[in-house]
Amino acid sequence: MTQATTTSTRPAHPLRQLLAASVGNAVEWYDWYAYTFLATYIADQVFPKGADNSLVPLLSTFAVFAVGFFMRPVGGLLMGAVADRRGRRAALTVTILLMGGSSLLVGLTPTYATVGVLAPVVLVLARLLQGLSVGGEFAASTTFLVESAGPGRRGLFSSFQYVSTSLGQLAASGIAALLVSTLTDGQMDGWGWRVPFLAGALLSLVGFWIRQGAQETRAKAEGPRPGLFDALRHHPRQSLLIGGITAGGTLAYYTWTSYLPTYAELNTDIDKSDALLAGTVSLAFFALLQPVGGLLSDRFGRKPLLLFFGIGFALLSVPLLHGLTGSFASLLITQCAGMVLLTGFTSISAAVNAEVFPARVRAAGIGFPYSLTVALFGGTAPYMGTLFKEIGHSGLFPWYVAVLCLVSSAVYLRLPESAHRELDR
Repeated sequence: MTQATTTSTRPAHPLRQLLAASVGNAVEWYDWYAYTFLATYIADQVFPKGADNSLVPLLSTFAVFAVGFFMRPVGGLLMGAVADRRGRRAALTVTILLMGGSSLLVGLTPTYATVGVLAPVVLVLARLLQGLSVGGEFAASTTFLVESAGPGRRGLFSSFQYVSTSLGQLAASGIAALLVSTLTDGQMDGWGWRVPFLAGALLSLVGFWIRQGAQETRAKAEGPRPGLFDALRHHPRQSLLIGGITAGGTLAYYTWTSYLPTYAELNTDIDKSDALLAGTVSLAFFALLQPVGGLLSDRFGRKPLLLFFGIGFALLSVPLLHGLTGSFASLLITQCAGMVLLTGFTSISAAVNAEVFPARVRAAGIGFPYSLTVALFGGTAPYMGTLFKEIGHSGLFPWYVAVLCLVSSAVYLRLPESAHRELDR
């Protein structure tokens, strides 16, 4: 089979490229996390307690816990293929519009009292589209960011993947908290929970407009376009490598950025408001750390940071989580310590992933195995933590995190250093 060849030049305005990727990615994750923060209000309106129809609780469980993560690998594969076949900017345009449309659909979802079982069906559809969009966003924005970077700056540009993700999460939690504190319970139940999603739809249009000014990072390919499964078929080792690189990182990420406040509530007597405040402060700290990690990797290489993360978590997950007490200070210190270690993975994961695959199949090659690994290990982190608690062995969860990070560390040890290698274009 004749391999396609490509030619490309680095964008003339890398900062504009960085803005296009980061703003759009922040909007994507704002929409994704807004659902999480407002899930209880949505459940009251769309999945009412005591509903006679047995489909309602079933759909509720499916929508909240499964749909989004289930669709992310599909989105990574499909939107990654669009990025490889039609260009990175085309895929980024599709994902931002898809997220805006799904956010609008959530905001306009009718209540169960109005349309019955159709209400949860509409919401499930919206979450399907959100999962598709988020999975595709990582595949497209990862390749776009790294290919937009100048010489010796791939790690720095890579770090903005998680800077923008954290900013989107912070914006979602801040707006949700503001609404809850200023509106009555009746107003929140009636219309207040819809506001963040309608705002997200408008923000998606802003992201779309910014991305229209971005420059494509991959020139039109000569020869046959890559097929949907070309990356898996022709690069199986690299696909497995993405899974090994990601497994420990995604589990640690979702544990420390999303689940840790809940874990502390389940296992200590910490106040819920203190747990949420510690989570917010540590997330802001985490966002500030990302460019530092990216710059360090450009100077000293990717492997030292990956091993700092993997071995650090393998050794310290158990003492950090077992050392939690019911105090705000204890949780904040534990979260911030974990964020420092986690930066060794998150700040450079986009660069490491992009450096594994050739340009022809880079987006789809990253998108599917990465999103599948996130669904298997990151998306199930809260479930596993709660499961260990329910069976009376909550102390095993830190060991689960440590062991998986140790497995990823073994992968990092065998990973060729790629920081100073020319990126295939």
